[in-house]
Amino acid sequence: MLIIRKYLAGGVIKVFLTALCAVVSIYLVVDFFEKIDDFIEAGVPVSRAFLFFLLRIPFVMGQVTPVAVLLAVIIFLGLMARNNELLALRSCGVSTYSLVAPLLVGGFAFSILLFFFAEVVVPITMFKANHIWNVEVKKRIASFREKNVWMKGHRSIYHIDYFNPVDETISGISLSFFNSQFNLLKRVDAKTGVYKNGEWILMDCFEQKRLADGTYEMTFPETLKLRIDLSPESLKSIVKKSEEMSFKELADYIQKIEAEGYDATPYIVDRQAKVAFPFVCLVMTMVACAIALHKKKGEGLAMGITYGIGAAFLYWIVYSFCLSMGHNGSMNPLSSAWLSNILFVAFSSLMLVHVEHV
Repeated sequence: MLIIRKYLAGGVIKVFLTALCAVVSIYLVVDFFEKIDDFIEAGVPVSRAFLFFLLRIPFVMGQVTPVAVLLAVIIFLGLMARNNELLALRSCGVSTYSLVAPLLVGGFAFSILLFFFAEVVVPITMFKANHIWNVEVKKRIASFREKNVWMKGHRSIYHIDYFNPVDETISGISLSFFNSQFNLLKRVDAKTGVYKNGEWILMDCFEQKRLADGTYEMTFPETLKLRIDLSPESLKSIVKKSEEMSFKELADYIQKIEAEGYDATPYIVDRQAKVAFPFVCLVMTMVACAIALHKKKGEGLAMGITYGIGAAFLYWIVYSFCLSMGHNGSMNPLSSAWLSNILFVAFSSLMLVHVEHV
């Protein structure tokens, strides 16, 4: 059995590396053609554009590794079936469990490696890549952090204490507007704000206006509508994202915003997802084994790969749907992050049990 395990591990790893390179290359080519026009228009040097795409590679690797694992297991088991190696092993009394167990151990190892890779490498590289994109390409002048965002607009400076990316609301707002001589014309402070129909609706406001004689008029409107050069999309690109933070940084951030009375549900979901997503490697290994070993007579390797890609897309749809339900508070954060894993493990386990008894 030791020889068989080494053979399985070595074969899957070789195919995995090939699949990973192929998937990452396709992803980067698509990303390159989508963004290269922006780099050219912004006049960014080729070296900086190259660095941007280089820094994107760890994030891309983290996203596509489960798919590469899935394809590696399906392809290798498919090749073994084509060469009648699976038939020979079963003729020698090797059970489905004995064949799948080493692959599941490998899938678990991939999950652990992906977790630490996403914790150590991805946050640093994604932060630097996003900084190049926002500052050098999009020319946004702002402080890039989790909260207390400062942003410069047209003759204006905006300060947002907290931005919720799910419901696109802002809290702790201070907006300052200036004339061409940089004299303060108006300042608006508000407790909360929501973006609707291209304008911000601010609540619990304090407004100061500079009059012609140099004095300021102060009012306290309950609501105030403003159309300014600040949108939820620009805030989403500026505020430090969950993938730019490690698990500990995200946990500390959640503690901070909860202590200040803000809703941290989206970030709590993302914290759970930081643990749940790496285990997709183990889930995809089980799915791949179920597809490869459950294949009907006459179905070739190409059909197995098609089934695998379909399963990966289905998983991503379910996973994204569950996360969105968790972000808007319709589902418990723990359930929203782990439900897709549980469903696919259960389904693939039933398929493997069926294979064993066929």
